[in-house]
Amino acid sequence: MNKPAADIDIFLQPGEFYFGDAPARIRTLLGSCVAITLWHPTRLVGGMCHYMLPSRHAPGSPLDGKYAEEAMQLFLREAARHGTQLQEYQVKLFGGGNMFPGYRKKTASGNLAVNNIADSNVAVAHRLVARHRLQLSAEDLGRSGHRNVIFDIRSGHVWVRHQRLNES
Repeated sequence: MNKPAADIDIFLQPGEFYFGDAPARIRTLLGSCVAITLWHPTRLVGGMCHYMLPSRHAPGSPLDGKYAEEAMQLFLREAARHGTQLQEYQVKLFGGGNMFPGYRKKTASGNLAVNNIADSNVAVAHRLVARHRLQLSAEDLGRSGHRNVIFDIRSGHVWVRHQRLNES
């Protein structure tokens, strides 16, 4: 595919956030982290976050895209700055892959522990979508392995390549 020379290519590292307009393409690589994409179909603005953890408890700290709750606050701020509401955006969720599928940790009672950071990141993504009454149009969450994600703000399309890990 030939892309126009004027396109902006952004690569998000873990904890980073980007919001802008077309022509921009945002890429990231996810393991247990989760990416949220928001796209406004008439204004052709949108963004992506690559959060690492559900939340933190540090009142008074500046907003940090490393945390799901704070990344959503950054989205709220950007939507308002563009004269829009979050509910007008199409939302897509990606990531939350278990990066150690063969590892099973036992609790003190001898049961297998099922909670891990990937599961927590996926759960908080669903809670945020419900809390803010957002229109979830696609998701590719969970399972094992990592994902390459590319989000084109011009079209709203997101491409995902999921590389699963051997679970033996």
